[in-house]
Amino acid sequence: MKPNVYITRKIPEPALARLREACDISMWEEEDIPVPREILEREITKADGLFCLLTETIDEALLEKAEKLRVISQMAVGYNNIDVHAASRRGIVVTHTPGVLTETTADLTFALLLATARRLVEAEHFLRRGEWKTWSPMLLTGRDVFGATLGIIGLGRIGEAVARRAKGFDMKVLYYNRNRKPEAEKSLGVIYTDLDSLLQESDFVCVLTPYTPQTRDLIGERELALMKDTAVLINTARGGIVNEAALYSALKNGRIWAAGLDVFEQEPVSPDHPLLSLPNVVALPHIGSASVQTRIKMAMMAANHLLQALRGQVPDYVVHPDAIKK
Repeated sequence: MKPNVYITRKIPEPALARLREACDISMWEEEDIPVPREILEREITKADGLFCLLTETIDEALLEKAEKLRVISQMAVGYNNIDVHAASRRGIVVTHTPGVLTETTADLTFALLLATARRLVEAEHFLRRGEWKTWSPMLLTGRDVFGATLGIIGLGRIGEAVARRAKGFDMKVLYYNRNRKPEAEKSLGVIYTDLDSLLQESDFVCVLTPYTPQTRDLIGERELALMKDTAVLINTARGGIVNEAALYSALKNGRIWAAGLDVFEQEPVSPDHPLLSLPNVVALPHIGSASVQTRIKMAMMAANHLLQALRGQVPDYVVHPDAIKK
């Protein structure tokens, strides 16, 4: 008998075809609506494998209903929506999709930095509203990127990719990371520093660290107060790393100049969120990896991980290796 697999969202056809060859598939067909919890609770009781996204909460209460689940394959790099320890206790393998989205997310991060620095969204709306009446010396003036200082918090794969892009703009690149990275310092010319110094010296600060209990509210009122009043904060990592109430206050009161955000603590973010009322915020709907090529690659990787685990193999990217029975 083929193993049963539940897919929580409609995925690209190449990945779906690969899973259909080896598994009996059930899938939530709505592209823009997350699978309702009651349906997920019902489907998890039958599933040998679960293919999921960040939009699903895979907690202990759900896993208690999983009678034969062997693998949770997440189509994302992050996995803070999954109770990994609860899965591990049950011998359930949890996988994710790092690496494949590095360059695409770095592209988006730098695009968001440029858009925020040069007020592109604000300027586009200004034009479409018919408010452009004449050229004016200081109309919609932004911040120079070329030659500025960039601070990267979290020099992982994406952080290094952003640093490579920054070099094309002749930026001085500082970084703060849990571990110092001498090879990156040598190859990219990045400079290691402590967090406070990075915040004080940088014209642009990019948050690219993983979300963990240790990084929750890593950037709060104290940290924002250290930044230049001309500085720009970019977050394409995870919501919750930047304290949103503190960020709103800093932007509203001019303690920092602007922010570009692709992630929020609660997603989808409410249109009434205070940050969205500010003209110096560029906000995106978590599209860091949203290119056609990358999303297909992510889906294929997640499908391969799921099949590897169901065949008794060790998947390529396991979040919690202790879950694998020797």
